[in-house]
Amino acid sequence: MNKSDPTVKPVANFPAAFPIESVHAFGRDLDHSEGVAVGVDGSIYAGGELGQVYRISPDGQDIDEIACTGGFNLGITLDHKNNIYVCNTQLHAVLRIDVNGRVDRYADQTNAGPLLTPNFSVFDSQGNLYVSDSGVFKGNNGRVCCIRANGKATVFHSGPFAFANGLALNAQEDALFVIESNCDRITRIEIKRDGTAGERTIYCDGLAHVPDGMAFDAEGNLYVACYGLNRIYFVNSNGNATLFCEDLENYRLCTPTNVAFGGEHFDQLYVGLLGARCLAVMDLKTPGMPLYAHRDQKGGVSCV
Repeated sequence: MNKSDPTVKPVANFPAAFPIESVHAFGRDLDHSEGVAVGVDGSIYAGGELGQVYRISPDGQDIDEIACTGGFNLGITLDHKNNIYVCNTQLHAVLRIDVNGRVDRYADQTNAGPLLTPNFSVFDSQGNLYVSDSGVFKGNNGRVCCIRANGKATVFHSGPFAFANGLALNAQEDALFVIESNCDRITRIEIKRDGTAGERTIYCDGLAHVPDGMAFDAEGNLYVACYGLNRIYFVNSNGNATLFCEDLENYRLCTPTNVAFGGEHFDQLYVGLLGARCLAVMDLKTPGMPLYAHRDQKGGVSCV
């Protein structure tokens, strides 16, 4: 666990910094997309601040608006049937869009009352959908909910979290990692065998500033986008962080938010850019960890 500013005290055995000149624009005419996800066929999905849901071809040339939900779409997640799940902060709901573009309200209530600020979601291999319910910015009232495969939505951990945001499950699915944007850190929550929350610990802090989204690579390292200073951090499997990429000119990584692995070899990192009209892509040449959407129903990986 790194308690100091990771830009001041880098830790050995980290990858070389990724040059900002190697970050490229991907797609065009997107309405300030925060959420980004990658389908099993390599298509990239992104949201818009007026409720748009975009599907972008793997080469970035063909862009279709497949649905418009209204409200403001934040995190986007896919299941293994290519249904899309969108956290919509203005509608206070998780929405589901099927392959035909039909939108339905997947969840807006839990056993402890309505969702307030659904922000990001991630599936486990059993079809349970974990959702960050951020609460009020600077309000320190965030929590994490879980929509079980049977459709029942409950509070997984009541927090409070300092604006619960991006989520990631490790490969063993025995821990859920939660970004707390208002205190620049990642928290680790143990998942017990019965599916309930266990011990809560600080995994990494000093991620300056306003970390938003993250994704695991195949080796258990995290890539974390920080909205406040146009940064991507690399966090190793011990929870130590170093600055990986930074855009001082606010041009190629303009307010980065969510991140997702994709590409022909599943080694490119796609980045949502809330302050731009496109996504960014980084050719890491480091494979990402496949998510629920990339696995077949027998548990194998069908994207790589």
